[in-house]
Amino acid sequence: MYARAAAAICEAVTRPNMGFVPVKSQHQQSRLFVHRARQGYVEQRTATINRIRGLLSELGIVLPLKAVTVRREAAHHLEALPGWCNAVIGDLLSEMNRLDALIERYDHHIAAIAAEDEACRRLMRLPGVGPTTASAVVAMVGNGHDFSCGRQFAAWLGLVPGQYSSGGKARLGRITKAGDAYLRTLLILGARAVLASAAEKQDRLSRWARQLAERRGHWRTIVAIAAKNARMAWAVLAKGEKFKLPA
Repeated sequence: MYARAAAAICEAVTRPNMGFVPVKSQHQQSRLFVHRARQGYVEQRTATINRIRGLLSELGIVLPLKAVTVRREAAHHLEALPGWCNAVIGDLLSEMNRLDALIERYDHHIAAIAAEDEACRRLMRLPGVGPTTASAVVAMVGNGHDFSCGRQFAAWLGLVPGQYSSGGKARLGRITKAGDAYLRTLLILGARAVLASAAEKQDRLSRWARQLAERRGHWRTIVAIAAKNARMAWAVLAKGEKFKLPA
């Protein structure tokens, strides 16, 4: 088995178009630990919320998806729940509170990481990029020198459309969603915030986002903003102070 694996690695290395995962330093790995732990706690909290909704629905109490509403309504119905139902939902609400505290603690860790890092501070000047996204990008790709251009970085994140060729004609499809889903999700969330605030601003990016949304729709615009931020993030990391952020 090991001989076949070694042969496959040797074969991959000789391929001219083979892509490789950027090698991370111990410093980067330690920061990624913080992000991975926080991500796990967020997923646990989401699962707990869904468990509360599922259990209460069996009693005829149907709650919406919004976490704040689930928390409030579950606590409101708690005393009226029969038998062991009260104990179970009470424990799940306590678990949610515990996870809230852990997530808040890790948010403070991430904010401290971003504040002390010069590259993170430059990235946070981009619209829609906060401490979580900035520190995740730096921890994931370092100075960005493993990518030759911003588009290659966006493609590595899965934020470019897939290409399909038939009969000599190239067609563009949905985004590939390749690469790290966590980092891609952070950029998408930041793009949603940029588009939501674009109506109140008159800078070049906001005007472009509004016009694109009118032509191509809400979600395509969000993906376009995320891809644009990915390209600018690469430029910030790879070129440093030489890259001037657009006004």
